[in-house]
Amino acid sequence: LGIVNNEIKYKAEIRKDYGDTPPVKCSSLRLGQVFINLFVNAAQAIEDKGIIGIKTYAKNNEVYVAISDTGKGIAPENINQIFDPFFTTKPIGQGTGLGLSVSYEIVKNHGGMIMVDSKVGAGTTFTVMLPSHSAVNLHPN
Repeated sequence: LGIVNNEIKYKAEIRKDYGDTPPVKCSSLRLGQVFINLFVNAAQAIEDKGIIGIKTYAKNNEVYVAISDTGKGIAPENINQIFDPFFTTKPIGQGTGLGLSVSYEIVKNHGGMIMVDSKVGAGTTFTVMLPSHSAVNLHPN
């Protein structure tokens, strides 16, 4: 959040709901890149002033981080393409179409997944699921 503060501070109020979560075995730099992409996209989806929510929770040996926004949402015809490299709905010069593609690969390489729920005119939630540290076998036979 500190890195993207300038992108967000005039566009959105941040609402945090941090639940108890177990440790996650990960590259914090790589996952940081994922969350930066999700925060910047959330801020850019908000046209005037809105809310970006961050919720963390654990369920079934998995840790979840949900980033939601009250932005314009993603059109249904685009939802299946958003993780494709170079796909963007942003105007020319405002996006490369690589942020979500790179984020998807980083999360996948951590044994997790990214899910999306969006409604046009109401906003979008990206949920990152990662296996908890306790679910990862650090010493396989």
